[in-house]
Amino acid sequence: MTLVRVPGPARPPLVRTPQARRPPVRGPLRRLPALLVALLVAPLLVLLTACGPGAGADPGASASPAAVQVTGQAGEPPQVEAAAPLQVTHPETRTVWPGTGAALEEDGPVLLHLYAEDGRDGSVLKNTYQDAPEWRTMSVESLGSNLHEALAGARVGARLLHLEQDDGVPVVLVVDVLPTRAAGDEVEPAEGLPTVELDDDGAPTVTVPQDAAPPDDLEVQPLVRGTGPQVEVGQVVTVRFTGVRWSDGTVFDTTWEEGAPPQVATIGIGQVIEGWDQGLLEQTVGSQVMLVVPPSLGYGGTASELADETLVYVVDILDAHQQVSEEQQQPSAQPQEG
Repeated sequence: MTLVRVPGPARPPLVRTPQARRPPVRGPLRRLPALLVALLVAPLLVLLTACGPGAGADPGASASPAAVQVTGQAGEPPQVEAAAPLQVTHPETRTVWPGTGAALEEDGPVLLHLYAEDGRDGSVLKNTYQDAPEWRTMSVESLGSNLHEALAGARVGARLLHLEQDDGVPVVLVVDVLPTRAAGDEVEPAEGLPTVELDDDGAPTVTVPQDAAPPDDLEVQPLVRGTGPQVEVGQVVTVRFTGVRWSDGTVFDTTWEEGAPPQVATIGIGQVIEGWDQGLLEQTVGSQVMLVVPPSLGYGGTASELADETLVYVVDILDAHQQVSEEQQQPSAQPQEG
């Protein structure tokens, strides 16, 4: 349905015209330096000494003679300050700030922003803020033993710092734990709109009112009001959604199928249908929003089988951030030892 293809039936893209098609912001696992493959996938590192919020780690402890400091706002790449070259004497994971959301569950989904630097010179090894956060499972098989152990007990919203010496390279890894479903205050939908029921995992079932004429204009109805920042034009958004036809209530697409990742697009630049470009702007991250999209703001005027359909989307907004280019990405401050 959107820009990233996943296994399963062919889906119509969110973009309306071939001219609007763009390469996906997020696709299959990109080729990574061997160091990061080892760090994030293979169980090659020594077991961690602390495991996130509530594990009793000393937030002022350091795995090197000089402290490593992490600053920056949530939703933005972290800024790392450390003596260069960094000497890591023992592996450590500590909490930059704790999360207040749901605790990660074993074998459940995990959405992560990952930022890693080479402690010798501050060069950036990995930064998911360049594209989109990574969708994993809370398991050793998906995360590797070290990252899995680091995330044990963590809650959504946490930022963790991990230091490790890997084959002579001091690695500084910052992990942001993102939501995998909407969370916040529930909002009662307006009368006459479809109703939505959620299963235990958060997957929505949408029921269209029988014999009701669809609205002529775009309807934007928050169902759950998240507490994150508002979505802005040009941001890369990560969402889970289900879409149904108003005409018969049938599902034409969903990212809630088992094994399907969230989908990613840039909002407000014509990369998605106009109903999404208009309807998701200024909604807060963490929210669930129902969009009732008339054909003129959906696929009207195209060869899509949905061209004449009013479409109902239920969208969970999991992340929104300004995409950082490689040119914009500068090494973090590295004060020299004096």
